[in-house]
Amino acid sequence: GGGSSTRRVTFEADENENITVVKGVRLSDSVIDRMKEPSSPSGRPQSQHRSASGAVNDEELKKRIAEELALERARRDSEAQKRRLKQEQMYVRDEFGKLLERERISPNEHLTRAILRERAATEEERQKAQRFAKQLEEKDRELKKHDAYYKEQLARLEERSAQFYKVTTEQYQKAADEVSARFK
Repeated sequence: GGGSSTRRVTFEADENENITVVKGVRLSDSVIDRMKEPSSPSGRPQSQHRSASGAVNDEELKKRIAEELALERARRDSEAQKRRLKQEQMYVRDEFGKLLERERISPNEHLTRAILRERAATEEERQKAQRFAKQLEEKDRELKKHDAYYKEQLARLEERSAQFYKVTTEQYQKAADEVSARFK
């Protein structure tokens, strides 16, 4: 961290000129590149094996390492924040997609319900029309029965009336003949 420590960190360059840290501390390539001094002709650190008389002082190295660790920690935190932000964006996008899907389905549901209501109303109207048609047919049959009955009654009455007319005419003729024979 930022506090001073008596612990010594030694590092050396391997055969590929990558700096590795002894005692299990690992540094990234960017940290290693920043630790190299530009004044050295080979681009390597001034000392491969540090000695007490080395040009880079331990405090400066500790500061650099602390800065690099802080930068690395900040980079990891930033990446974690980016991941969280992406996850939140994906969540919001998914929720928004679900909401849009519900909104898209909602009018379809209303339309479907309206269609079903119309179909039910149409079916009800069709059944009413069938009932009314049956009632009308029944009334028509009843009227035909009444018509036949009244025609039969009218025929009987006309027949009786004709009989009465015939009898009345015969009686009138007979009475007229009798009166004429009497008063001649």
